[in-house]
Amino acid sequence: MIYTRELRFSTRGEIDLVDITAEVERVVEESGIENGIALVFVPGATGAIVTIEHESGLLEDFKRTLRELIPKGAGYLHDRIDDNAHSHLRATLLGASECFPIVDGRLVRGTWQQIFFVELDVRPRQRRVIVQVMGE
Repeated sequence: MIYTRELRFSTRGEIDLVDITAEVERVVEESGIENGIALVFVPGATGAIVTIEHESGLLEDFKRTLRELIPKGAGYLHDRIDDNAHSHLRATLLGASECFPIVDGRLVRGTWQQIFFVELDVRPRQRRVIVQVMGE
């Protein structure tokens, strides 16, 4: 069986972190699937899905690390077309999806492992995330 739902929300722009854990867990529950996997996927080239603890200091550390690893305005060729090359590069580094096991009808994740959408584009956006639950 395959069950698919789309989450929709607004972001505030560059490196906005949106905790979608509860929504993903709700989709798994709605699916009725007892054992399988849940795919969480963002269609788009400047968004990412990550797992990280929802702790304010750690979230700020995460943002700082992204800025240090892939700084804005570092002479990227794509910036000649659009001033968001760093957004695309950060998204590529982080990835567009995560996959989670489902056991006995529940999403399996670590105690401190929340699911976040990461907005990497330079402006606020309307976003969608696809949650697809597969199993029996």
